[in-house]
Amino acid sequence: MKVVIIGAGVAGLGIGWRLLQAGAQVTILDRGLPAQGASWAAAGMLALIAELQEAPAAERELALQSSDLWPGFAAELEQASGLGIGLVQGGALLLSDDAARLDALDGRGQVVDAAGAQALAPMLAAGVTCGLWVADEARVDNRALGDALTTAFLKAGGTLLTQEAAVTIESHSGATSVMTPYARHYADAVVIAAGAWSGLLGDIPIAPVKGEMIALAPPDGEDLPGPVIWGNGVYLVPRETDGERRLLVGASMEEKGFDTRLSPEVQDRLRASAEAVIPTLKNWTLTDHWAGLRPKSPDGLPLLGVLRDNIFVAGGQFRNGILLAPVIADAMAGLVLGKNKINPAFDPRRFG
Repeated sequence: MKVVIIGAGVAGLGIGWRLLQAGAQVTILDRGLPAQGASWAAAGMLALIAELQEAPAAERELALQSSDLWPGFAAELEQASGLGIGLVQGGALLLSDDAARLDALDGRGQVVDAAGAQALAPMLAAGVTCGLWVADEARVDNRALGDALTTAFLKAGGTLLTQEAAVTIESHSGATSVMTPYARHYADAVVIAAGAWSGLLGDIPIAPVKGEMIALAPPDGEDLPGPVIWGNGVYLVPRETDGERRLLVGASMEEKGFDTRLSPEVQDRLRASAEAVIPTLKNWTLTDHWAGLRPKSPDGLPLLGVLRDNIFVAGGQFRNGILLAPVIADAMAGLVLGKNKINPAFDPRRFG
């Protein structure tokens, strides 16, 4: 079976890797470089509680399935690629002034008082009153994840064509092909996993949502916080890569089309919000500021399934693309091979 996947983010690469393992012939096309879109711009949190507090039951169930898959997926990927992806089960601390609200969020967490929160993250501001401690929440280095998936895909025999944007998908007399500025690629099945750009390839209701983040570096002798911290409208994610220590602070959310220009006002707001949570961040150095485009559907749920005939869609993950990577890889590969069915809640055709 010959499959063309449009999009080399973590979704497209993961699906392609699983299809190769099942014996398919896979080509991935990307308008840029692999894993350099939303996959690169993310913070790498596998956030079951904070990101999915008000999510529908179907999405929560999908996220729980993917969370359970992550340890085995990470180990297999590191073995296949020879690269580490920085999976850390460091926990998450959600700060709030409302203990009852925190207690109602999820049975997996433990409400802690001010002293308990300070014990988990001693650098917190003195005004913290309570928090929800979720010990088993994890995070991954999303940029290392993209590199590892790219390597595993290529090692498994996949073809990756970068800076080759898909322009149209054509079907004639049972034959399907993807046209690019350089070639026509024939396939038995096509998977559209182009993130925020998926809507440019047909009647796919996915729109870009811009998010900006900053990174702060600690002074010598000062430690990163241990857990991910959520509070004051931002999240703080510790990241250490090859000896480089950074605290990622995110994220804004704006519907501005495909505009990825950086805003000094957003940078200042993110930093001020973070400093209200951890006052000593005033002494940390701003080392980076970037933006990415998250793919969002009209109802906020992923689009996973058949668009028409032998054309499939894997998109609309919005803020949870990294968390959902393992389950989407397995589910979509199985669907393309005729082995799986996708939950109707995620059917790309649900909008008519």
